[in-house]
Amino acid sequence: MYKTIKFFVNKLIPRKIMFRHEPLLRKVYATHFRGKTHQCNVCDYNLSKFIILPNKDKLCPNCGSLSRDRRLWQLLKKEFLDENQKILDFSPSRCLSRKLKTIKTIDYKNTDLSGNFNADYKYDITKLDLPNDTLDLIICYHILEHIEDDQLAMNELFRVLKPTGKAIVQTPYKEGEIYENEKITTSAERLVHFGQEDHVRIYSEQGLKSRLESAGFEVQIRHFRQLDTFLELSNETIFILTKPTI
Repeated sequence: MYKTIKFFVNKLIPRKIMFRHEPLLRKVYATHFRGKTHQCNVCDYNLSKFIILPNKDKLCPNCGSLSRDRRLWQLLKKEFLDENQKILDFSPSRCLSRKLKTIKTIDYKNTDLSGNFNADYKYDITKLDLPNDTLDLIICYHILEHIEDDQLAMNELFRVLKPTGKAIVQTPYKEGEIYENEKITTSAERLVHFGQEDHVRIYSEQGLKSRLESAGFEVQIRHFRQLDTFLELSNETIFILTKPTI
């Protein structure tokens, strides 16, 4: 049912109008899911169940959060959000972007070059139009696997991060080495080789760590594997980046 509704909404309503009215549309739809069995920690909505997507991920009907969004929000709220921070979020989920914009004690901005999001900026991550040492927190979730010159992007993230700042990076991973092939250029080929039409590689944990260290970062890899059937948080491998202290 959800897939059918989403299809017709996408067909009938222009994207910008849909984004503007999405919270209201979701609130109406979410009334069918009220309950006490689950809760979305992004919107604090009490649910009888989450929507199970074709890929088995679990979506909040009220705000649209995925399990990885709920995991990220839990991490941000617990460890990374402080007053007077300057935060840049790359192509964020709409639910988290709306949530972060309600926090008046931070300077939160988002950016998207693809045009798939209503974003504050359209920065090219390989040449950010920002001064050195500008940002307290960078959120770079599922971005680097789309970037052909990912080393240049990592160098830019290092350049604009404050000496005391932190960056949070996440991508899909595989075992072994990074898999990339510059001869694979079509959407159909990329879907077969990299798992999505607009991906240009699949990272390994150690491969990504090595590239981030080459950009100058100190890298902490954190694994989140605890089961939480109430909030339905994803199992994640998340990279926490800082600049070396002198």
